[in-house]
Amino acid sequence: MAEKHLLDDKTILITGGTGSFGHCFTKYVLEHYHPKKLIIYSRDEFKQFLMSNESPYKENAQIMRFFIGDVRDKERLERAMEGVDYVIHAAALKQVPACEYNPSEAIKTNVHGAMNIIDAALDRDVKKVVALSTDKAVNPVNLYGGTKLVSDKLFIAANAYAGNKDVSFSVVRYGNVAGSRGSVIPFFRDLIARGETTMPITDYRMSRFWISLDQGVELVIKALEEAKGGETFISKIPSFYVKDLAEALLPGCKTVEVGIRPGEKLHEVMVTAEDAPNTLEFDKNYIIYPQITYNDRQIRDPKGKAVEDGFVYSSGNNKEWLTVEQIRALLKTVEEH
Repeated sequence: MAEKHLLDDKTILITGGTGSFGHCFTKYVLEHYHPKKLIIYSRDEFKQFLMSNESPYKENAQIMRFFIGDVRDKERLERAMEGVDYVIHAAALKQVPACEYNPSEAIKTNVHGAMNIIDAALDRDVKKVVALSTDKAVNPVNLYGGTKLVSDKLFIAANAYAGNKDVSFSVVRYGNVAGSRGSVIPFFRDLIARGETTMPITDYRMSRFWISLDQGVELVIKALEEAKGGETFISKIPSFYVKDLAEALLPGCKTVEVGIRPGEKLHEVMVTAEDAPNTLEFDKNYIIYPQITYNDRQIRDPKGKAVEDGFVYSSGNNKEWLTVEQIRALLKTVEEH
């Protein structure tokens, strides 16, 4: 008999569940585990209707639940979390320009929404909460990053509120997923489809991490399996130059440097020098542990290795880089979300 997994016979709620991550996570869980119930919590009834009629959700209708609600609505979250074991918090306002123009809305969803998730999870005796973060929360230079920094701090500190409750709150951090809406791959592909032969590059030095949706999902599963409370999980993934991505998509293309956009960084940073004293390295990931622990469960994994003093994990100083040929091969696997 196969060994029972952590997700088997569990009720799991995914906020922002109709988004690209929600789709991928739900498919992954249905393919690999035997959950009791999967609750898709989101605002858009039409996206929920479309999702409910797609495979493999349609074939698993007996365990799929579609719950219309907003993370801004604490009462609705409390109703949705009744009987829930695990919560994956993927809902966010994440488009940088939209957040800059609508700061109060970004705060309501990304900050107040995080507080509501925490309160509802504690009141409903949820066992594990994993919140999705972003590289933009590290030394933020835009409002979206600022709200996600506050959100991360809230989830880490939530372990203090837990008291004697058997619950852990942890964070998973990664950059733009390859092919995600608003990212550079669909932007370049759209230009190419319109017949453009010159690709605009904001800065020839600009680098990014490469992470697929599947890798993001696997990191969340790892956090569910291993988190004791307050950790930030970060994958070890390769870097690439944006100019090399343009060459991979349109061989021999001309490029023009157009300057960095407001709120944009040259490199994605995942671990800062200030995080280094609390960071351990593992084979496939890093974990940043909380500076302050609130209960006896929050212990560091002894298998981890301390990083050197002043360590920084950035797409610009990475040890692993993708060549143009490797990028081209990976692009064949990238669907736009």
